[in-house]
Amino acid sequence: MRYRSRRFPSYLILFGMVAIMSLPILLLVSYSLKTSREYLAHPFTPYPLNPQFFNYLGILQYSPFLVTMGRTFVLSITTATITCFTSAMVGYGFARFRVPGNRGLFQLVIALLIVPSIILQIPQFVVYAKLDLVNTYWPWYLVAMGANPLYIFMYRQFYLGFPKELEESAEMDGCTSFRTFLGIIIPNSKPVMATVLIFAFAAVWGDYIMPTLFLNDPTKLLGSWMVPGGPPQGDPFFYAATVLYILPVIIFFFFIQKQIQKGWIFTGISG
Repeated sequence: MRYRSRRFPSYLILFGMVAIMSLPILLLVSYSLKTSREYLAHPFTPYPLNPQFFNYLGILQYSPFLVTMGRTFVLSITTATITCFTSAMVGYGFARFRVPGNRGLFQLVIALLIVPSIILQIPQFVVYAKLDLVNTYWPWYLVAMGANPLYIFMYRQFYLGFPKELEESAEMDGCTSFRTFLGIIIPNSKPVMATVLIFAFAAVWGDYIMPTLFLNDPTKLLGSWMVPGGPPQGDPFFYAATVLYILPVIIFFFFIQKQIQKGWIFTGISG
């Protein structure tokens, strides 16, 4: 009891933080179940008086929501997989290969972390437009092939604590560095790979800027547009679309949250 009493203030603070962070999600769900009249009513009511579950059915019935959502899922999982692999290769190179300029290049990678990605998107648009890649998904794939500074840092920190004995044994058996990377390093990198995968997936899944810049073909629009040209019945439909849109990321997170926790621990133990 004495131990629990000492921990009570900590639990109280954590409960308050969880309540504050959960409030927007609860309001989002509440708005998605309201009628258009309730949505515009004054004074504001935090909960629907007459829950309209038809809003969820309506967004599926009157708009190509499932099509755009499926298109976004394929693009997100593909680019996340590419980013996960290319960042692992670069991070492994920084952790294991001591070549001239290694330290300076890694410092440059760290410096790129402070550069806001949005300021790079206009120059990227100009380049992709000249290459005639607008209205295609190649901008996402090319960005993924270039790896990501944050993920490179995470992989590098993880591989610094990886035992070298396994690699030395593989080298004695005649394995090349790339074969060792594929056969030994990658299968033992599940914690950090799970962390990178969910981050990279969520970055594409929730991105609105890149689809706005690079896509204007209705047959290629992504789900982050929140179903343009959808049902005209009122804003609650779009809140319902938002709830449906964030569900896959939440479900994905719950399945691999233990791996994510391990990834954060292992990427922070080496300097």
